[in-house]
Amino acid sequence: MASSSQELTAGEYIRHHLGHLQTGKQSAVVDFGVLNLDSAFWALTLGILGCWLLWLGARKATSGVPGRFQAAVEILVEMVDSQAKGIVHSAESRRLVAPLALTVFVWIFLMNAMDLLPVDLFPYIWDHMGLHAVFGAKDYMRVVPTADLSVTMGLSVSVLLICLYYNVKIKGAGGWFHELLSAPFGAKWYLAPFNFLMQIIEFVAKTVSHGMRLFGNMYAGELIFFLIALMGGAFAFNATGIFLAIGHVVAGMAWAIFHILIITLQAFVFMMLTLVYVGQAHDAH
Repeated sequence: MASSSQELTAGEYIRHHLGHLQTGKQSAVVDFGVLNLDSAFWALTLGILGCWLLWLGARKATSGVPGRFQAAVEILVEMVDSQAKGIVHSAESRRLVAPLALTVFVWIFLMNAMDLLPVDLFPYIWDHMGLHAVFGAKDYMRVVPTADLSVTMGLSVSVLLICLYYNVKIKGAGGWFHELLSAPFGAKWYLAPFNFLMQIIEFVAKTVSHGMRLFGNMYAGELIFFLIALMGGAFAFNATGIFLAIGHVVAGMAWAIFHILIITLQAFVFMMLTLVYVGQAHDAH
């Protein structure tokens, strides 16, 4: 939300809301030394909230008739556990992988759900509390961490590191290195460079697509909410303005209801791919 003295065009409004509160100067050039403070803050806050909710469900668990919250948590835990059993066949590995998958699902769902909040709510609060003066001249504040590529790629790289860990743990360093040189074309010395290249491409492709899929869906959903918000900003006491205002309410409600499915599905897909990739690390070629 820009200051009240500044009028923004539709394009400027969208570009403004796509900006991040950063440690450095806003720039169109990718800078790996810049930290998106808003994404980091909301991701950390929602991660703590998700862990607290799961802890609360475990703390209040009873052997009697469960309440609605306990029943919801139990259904969620059973769903994730059944998926983990079907993909990761090592009971020892599931002791870590199943809770990890549950954490991933809840965390990403909460981060995705921030997209359901009014797009100008937190930027408005941020601007009118004067906090932009503390962090810089700009009043940027994005609240959907999964619409930030650095967050989704960070998650996917974390999954890659876990897969590499299990590759070494299950197969041994020598066994995994042999697999890198012998699959998928066969254990022939002259095929080793091609096998190694294909393995590296596979790891990179899985990691990039894992993060980009979540980012692309949430980024597109955020843009649609911005466009719907522009319809409401065009309100005026005339036929066109009233029509746009009504369209803003109807379209906003319809997209929010549909978006509930999207944020849940994207959290589920990311969790399932995490399980699949970890499960593949247990399989020998």
